[in-house]
Amino acid sequence: MHRKFRFLVFMRTLTFEFALLFLLQTFLPQSSAAQFVPASPPIADPADTRFQGVKEDWTAPGLRTSNLKPAAPLAGYINDYPGYTVELLQVQWRFGDPLDLYVMKPKGVKKPPVILYLYGYPAGTDRFKDENFQKAVTKDGFAAVGFVSALTGHRYHDRPMREWFISELQECLATSAHDVQMVLDYLATRDDLDMNRVGMFTQGSGASIGILTSAVDPRIRVLDALDPWGDWPTWMATSPFVPEDERAEYVKAEFLKKAALLEPIEWLPKIQAKKFRLQDAIFEPNTPKAAKEKLRAAVPADAAVVIYKTPEEFNEVVRGKNELQWIQQELRSLPSSYSSAAYVRAGSPKE
Repeated sequence: MHRKFRFLVFMRTLTFEFALLFLLQTFLPQSSAAQFVPASPPIADPADTRFQGVKEDWTAPGLRTSNLKPAAPLAGYINDYPGYTVELLQVQWRFGDPLDLYVMKPKGVKKPPVILYLYGYPAGTDRFKDENFQKAVTKDGFAAVGFVSALTGHRYHDRPMREWFISELQECLATSAHDVQMVLDYLATRDDLDMNRVGMFTQGSGASIGILTSAVDPRIRVLDALDPWGDWPTWMATSPFVPEDERAEYVKAEFLKKAALLEPIEWLPKIQAKKFRLQDAIFEPNTPKAAKEKLRAAVPADAAVVIYKTPEEFNEVVRGKNELQWIQQELRSLPSSYSSAAYVRAGSPKE
């Protein structure tokens, strides 16, 4: 696989997203150079027996047909800042795939509502280490939890260079949707977060993963999805994000058959979030216009849809620092004292 070519494609097609679209790079992803260099040294220990018996079903976003075993989290550090703290942990539930988890909490709030942040490939964890981001996501009394999707950033290792997020799309979508649910399981074991008020802010492929997860897990009470990928036949055939020398593989019937099981358009009507918003920057080039139209048409009738026709329209929202206003307002409107017994991941009636 031609890494240099993929890098050039990525930089060309994401010019709007990273240079014009997001003037204040606070909430949207940064490119990860780790995706364009050889895989990192192996970190999977063949002697690790903690995950014996683990099985994972890549055909479904839910966990009913998988059997993941969470290991005890490893604490990295806790940084103390004026107004908030940042905790880094490493969590793991499958062999050879430890996941860095950033938990940012406002001071003086006993059990704050929590928002999960999942950005699109190839965004790494740099954003979660940035103090401006940390201040922004915690300043209004909300906790923030950040992590990255499969084969992204520090999670890209021990793989042939020809394998990446797009070539392994079914795996990446399914395992990342499973990761969101396992992260929620972990957060529920803590006693410092309001797990009755959980939101998720997502973008790009991360928005696709958020849609899949919300369709099978009602614990995500509010979902905000910006520019999700989807309509895989159209996306693979015409998205400029797909390298031309690889495109032929991704439009084959076998590849699309696997991807169809995790088609955001099919899962959108099943979303269980009490409040859902789709944000669509129609000038963003990665998702073709025809695919964007199908995604909007599949949005549930009671959901909110926001369309940005120009970079200026979107930049106005960014300059006004209103990116999180909607999701925070919707989470505040939810009661924090109802029983969460009905909101368990297993046995979701819509999965």
